[in-house]
Parts: sequence; structure tokens; C-alpha cells
Amino acid sequence: MLVFGDLFFQVSLMKSSQPVPQEVVQQVAEYFSILSEPMRLRILNLLRDGEKCVQELVEDTETSQANVSKHLKLMLQAGILTRRSEGTSAYYRVEDELIFELCNLVCDRLAARIEQQARHFREFSLTSKQ
Repeated sequence: MLVFGDLFFQVSLMKSSQPVPQEVVQQVAEYFSILSEPMRLRILNLLRDGEKCVQELVEDTETSQANVSKHLKLMLQAGILTRRSEGTSAYYRVEDELIFELCNLVCDRLAARIEQQARHFREFSLTSKQ
């Protein structure tokens, strides 16, 4: 699987008018599918300030160790996270900090849409009262 920097290189190929190879489209889709799960986004947010052990992530997400481990494994395989062991504990941290830039872009876009919708509701509310 591609790491985030490689993904941007591959996606830049998509900006040209040339046909995009199916394998590139597939890899991009797989990468975005990693980010399509709310629990993975929660885990990434928890790792924003640095590494945490699995038990900390279990406690912070209030879910099972098996569930957290499943999501960590997928993100590790995608190159988003790295893992280190210390005794019997496994610690995870974000390997590719660009993932936060991607999340910030999406959140900023969603916030702008919500603000625009709120303006439309306020305008509707004001005109319907007159």
C-alpha cells in the first residue's frame, strides 16, 4: 500500500488529461477507505499529540482492545502509523503527518459548508418573519 507522500505523487498524475491507470485509482480508493471509518479518525485524533500505547487508546475510545487493534493494524499496513514495542506494550504514532493536513482540509471544507447552510437558514428565518 502507498504511504501518503507517494499517494500525492500518484494523485498528481490524475490532474493531467492523460488516462489514469486503474492501479492508481485503486490505490487511491484504498487509501481513502482507510480514512472512511469513524473509529480510525478518532484514533488518529488521539495520536495527534504523540504516541500512545494500545491500552491508552482502548481507554480513550471506550471500546474493546480487539476493535482498536484491528484499526491500528489497517493504518499500520497503510503506512499511516508506526509501531514500537516496549516490554509487553505496543506503542503507535503517526508516521505520516500529512494525514493531518488532509483531515484539516476536509474539516475546513465541511465547516465552510455548514456556515453557508447556517446563513441560508438565518436568511430564510428572517424573511419568513416579515
